[in-house]
Amino acid sequence: MFSSARSCERKARASATALRWIYSLPLLRGVQGVRKVKNPTTRERTKGTMSELRELFLDELADIYNAEGQLLKALPKMAKAAQTDSLREAFEMHAQETEQQIERLKQVFEIFGKPAKGKTCEAMKGLIEEGQSMMKEFKGSAALDAALISAAQKVEHYEIATYGCLCTWAELLEENEALDLLKETMEEEETTDEKLTDLAEECINEEALGGGEEEEEEEEEAPQARGKAKTPARR
Repeated sequence: MFSSARSCERKARASATALRWIYSLPLLRGVQGVRKVKNPTTRERTKGTMSELRELFLDELADIYNAEGQLLKALPKMAKAAQTDSLREAFEMHAQETEQQIERLKQVFEIFGKPAKGKTCEAMKGLIEEGQSMMKEFKGSAALDAALISAAQKVEHYEIATYGCLCTWAELLEENEALDLLKETMEEEETTDEKLTDLAEECINEEALGGGEEEEEEEEEAPQARGKAKTPARR
């Protein structure tokens, strides 16, 4: 009888020891009131996401850095082609702004601890080539300035979209100094776009329309003039 009781007591102690060992395992912590352990993958996942966003930011930064460089070379040609003084001045002013914008981009690279290095922006390359094609096609036409504004605004809209993304990402990455620099540039691009719209609406579109009407009148008058020239003079 006593032997049986001692046997039961040993079994109970063994069972208690086994339970303590089982509940100490990481997979079972949190069960039956045992202390929970925080999932370590959450922080690692967030860190990985931030790292990927940072990489995307730098990739887009390199893209717009190259784009601004391409535009800086194209703007003097657009200014030279412009037929109205107001449009020429707008292009020349934006060329000066573009130089400052490139300097700001260099500062953003520095904030992120990277050298200022661009990668070829195929979008800007295509927009500039399209603009050059329009300049050739409408050279000497009353619609040339309207064509130049169209090409320039396509560029501005691309830049505004790019800087908008960079501003959002800089804010998420908590890079406030970079955010301020990018916002300043984006506001300049928006102002330039609005200025081009004003020029088009105030005079340039009307000049293009008026020029077309004048050409039609000249074409109508030309046959009449030729007909009169062929009519023999009466004696």
